Amino acid sequence: MKKVELVREIARHTKLSQTEAHHTLEVTLDIIKTSLRKKEEVRLVGFGSFKVATRKSRTGINPQTKKPIKIPATTVAKFVPGKELKDIVNKK
Repeated sequence: MKKVELVREIARHTKLSQTEAHHTLEVTLDIIKTSLRKKEEVRLVGFGSFKVATRKSRTGINPQTKKPIKIPATTVAKFVPGKELKDIVNKK
């Protein structure tokens, strides 16, 4: 499902206009991004959690030259699905 399709579904289910649904989705995503930028976890009970994690630096291999390269530590956003979402996906 693409973002435009998600907006249509939100509009259909909530009786909002597509413009209002789009704005609502954008605001929701902005709030999640802002929270993650502050290193805060966003928990949506029954759905899952968005959190910030740090990947350690590591050694990789350049596929063209086969020489080792240093991959620096980085901060990434992660999504961890909740139990209810896992059960839905696994049809339990």
